[in-house]
Order: sequence, then structure tokens, then C-alpha cells
Amino acid sequence: MSKKNWHEKMEEALWAYRTTYRTPTQSTPYSLVYGVEVVLPLEVRIPSLRVAVNVVITQEEATQLQLQELDSLDEQRLNAQQRLESYQSRITKPYNKRVRQRSYQVGDMVPVVKRPIHTQRKNAKMVPKWDGPYLVQEAYTSVSYLLADQEGQKVGPVNDLYLKRYYL
Repeated sequence: MSKKNWHEKMEEALWAYRTTYRTPTQSTPYSLVYGVEVVLPLEVRIPSLRVAVNVVITQEEATQLQLQELDSLDEQRLNAQQRLESYQSRITKPYNKRVRQRSYQVGDMVPVVKRPIHTQRKNAKMVPKWDGPYLVQEAYTSVSYLLADQEGQKVGPVNDLYLKRYYL
């Protein structure tokens, strides 16, 4: 595959995504949309029990089966939503334990990471990675700040990911 023909592989990539089991929902995206598991091309070529049963049923039985599948679809989606919420809470708790909330007050001094780090030399080991210190002038949100340099020139908004506490 090259940059020129990536679109030719898109259908196969989407098929793989839609038919792959997802841990958070404990189902495939295809089954959440259509209410049934996908019939794989191999099952059509080499008849499986699921395909063989669908071949011998009448039109009336097929309609009845589709109505039953539609009735169970909402329940499947609700169960998937509950499993997804449970999964998200299990993932969120350890993350929140690990991450420390940083907050800065108006008047705090903070250095700002240089984004991106530009260097004139090949070897950038000795180039400072932080600018500043800057003065926090305003807190827009708990993670976004308006800063000012030593001359009073305003810089911002800056996310707290790019800041750290400055100690004199």
C-alpha cells in the first residue's frame, strides 16, 4: 500500500473495524448497529449452521425473525452502554489516582515549555527547553492561563500541561 492507493484499502479496514470484538462494549460495532453478528464471507462459501438455517426458512419466518431481532436490539444497545460506562469508570479511577491536578493562582511565576523546540545546532542537549518565568495574570479555566512576561507582554492562553511551578 502506498500514499496514492490508501483509499482502495479503506473498505477492508472498515470491515475489520466493524467486525472486531470491542472489550468496553463486549460486542462488535456491527452487532450494535444491526442487532446480529455479521455473516462472514467464509460462512457463505463454506455453509455454516447459521447460513443453512436462513436458507430454508420461509419469508414469513424471516420477517418474524427480523422483528424479534429488532426487539432485542434496544436491549443489546442498553447493555453495551452500561458495560461501556462501567469500563470507563474502571479506567478512570487508576488514572485519576496517578494524575495530580495542578493549579496556579494569579501572581504565580511559571516557566513555559518551548513548543516546538527549535535549535540552530545539530546537538540540542544544551538548549533550554523552558522559557520564562512568566507571571500568571488570569486563570481562564482550571487548565488554561493568561501569562505575561517580565515586560508585561501578554502570552496566552497556555494550557497547564506546558507550565510548571517556578521556585526562587
